[in-house]
Amino acid sequence: MRILGINALFHDPAAALVVDGRTVAAAEEERFSRRKHGKRPLPFSAWELPEQSARWCLEQAGLGPEDLDAVAYSFDPKLARPAAQMGLDDPWDPLRLEYARRAPGFLAEALPGLDPDRVVFVPHHVAHAASAGPASPHPDNDVLVLDGRGECASHLAGRYRDGKLDTLATQVLPDSLGLVYEELTAHLGFLRSSDEYKVMALASYGTPRFLPQLRQSVHPTGHGGFRAHGVDWGSLAPPRAKDEPWTRDHADLAASAQAVLEEVLLELVHWLHGEAGGETLTMAGGVALNCVANSKIAARGPYRNVWVQPAAGDAGTALGGALHLAANEGAPQPMPGPALGRGWSDEELCAWLEQAAVPHERPDDIAEAVAGELARDGVVAWFQGRSEYGPRALGHRSLLAHPGRAENLERLNHVKGREEFRPVAPMVAADRAHELFAGPLPSPYMLFVHEVAAEWRERIPAVVHVDGTARIQTVDERDDPLVARMLAAFERRTGLPVVVNTSLNTAGRPMVDDPRDALECFGSAPVDLLALGPFAIRRGRAFG
Repeated sequence: MRILGINALFHDPAAALVVDGRTVAAAEEERFSRRKHGKRPLPFSAWELPEQSARWCLEQAGLGPEDLDAVAYSFDPKLARPAAQMGLDDPWDPLRLEYARRAPGFLAEALPGLDPDRVVFVPHHVAHAASAGPASPHPDNDVLVLDGRGECASHLAGRYRDGKLDTLATQVLPDSLGLVYEELTAHLGFLRSSDEYKVMALASYGTPRFLPQLRQSVHPTGHGGFRAHGVDWGSLAPPRAKDEPWTRDHADLAASAQAVLEEVLLELVHWLHGEAGGETLTMAGGVALNCVANSKIAARGPYRNVWVQPAAGDAGTALGGALHLAANEGAPQPMPGPALGRGWSDEELCAWLEQAAVPHERPDDIAEAVAGELARDGVVAWFQGRSEYGPRALGHRSLLAHPGRAENLERLNHVKGREEFRPVAPMVAADRAHELFAGPLPSPYMLFVHEVAAEWRERIPAVVHVDGTARIQTVDERDDPLVARMLAAFERRTGLPVVVNTSLNTAGRPMVDDPRDALECFGSAPVDLLALGPFAIRRGRAFG
């Protein structure tokens, strides 16, 4: 079975290809179009399809549209109800639904040769669930999905046994933890359906003094459900304009929203465990990208294992939809990791550099060369292997720096042009992580936060957030030998087993994906060295 998965309706359009139960490729359209999140989540953009990423996925497997057995579209318009009936203020939602109904024809036009009858509508939250349960390394698991909205709900709780999903609970709209967090994001002057992670970071600077008021509008209701709508944000703290400085009230409101979110999630998790009784919880949906809440679930919840889909947002439903259909032919294989996007051979990278006439060198070992630059306190753009699927830079499209210098946090935020309160992450060898960090280990996808050991906080200050935590990425030598070798080389030079890792992009831009993106980012930001595959491009030589 050759199945193409498509996410298109709301935001983060993406495509994924599953062949005979094996995940072959997955990519987000933003990496091709260079539009952050691919598009804004408006009804007027619902017709836009991930055409470039879909074509690339097919090319990766040597397939044409006519070769596909099915296309999974991660929204089922037959399940939707009018927005007004669901308590949503969205007068143009009928336009969105009309585009969804017409998706088979649009897809056949975008991918000539595709039979529109092969397009299958997969319910949105089922696609989210399938991106977690079957994709995880745990065949039998309980699954929790939470996001802004699907067809008529915002939540699914269920269990996978023998590859089949049994849905145990859903929460109908307008109650939505995701929409509440989106509303707060806009109230605090950030971009809705984009900058929710900034609210999570800002929460660490506040105290949850508005928690009692928020509990009146956001709380569990029993039986796996919750109430979450109708918050009067303005009565708690004034709205913040985009370019205004944030205040204590704003930080406290963020902290309060984070706290009430965690309370409801823990209640939902305990209810699900009581109903399903599994050892492993898998999670997807945009809310599952809240790594602070994930850590609370891992620490205080009843599950032995917690696995979160690295592309937990809507982009992941492209893979989930395909895996859901693949399950009809037998249990699909777990995803092999997040490195499912584009990659280039050494020869192809060299051709890019020659065409751009960029002075470069090929050191004996790029890992050693990068470690030396980092030890000298240089900032390195790291472009290696296939790009990541999902919003996290996991050692393939990263900006790297020395963690031992506190000023490197401000330095990297300046390089990227982003807010001063935003943290950067530590990358650490998996077999060393327990020496420095307390929390769920291993943590290869940067989806949990960890307490930094007291004796290490002054040694790696650049990666320690204001609350003493860090969102770590553990690196297993078996999965990523090049990154592991770079970490070991850096430790030999500095005595530190950690390197700063943040995404290779600048504010408002998608993560770098192809060599041209990397060269453009290197040319426009104060980065000292670009490690493009085995090649090193140094700023002084390239722009001297």
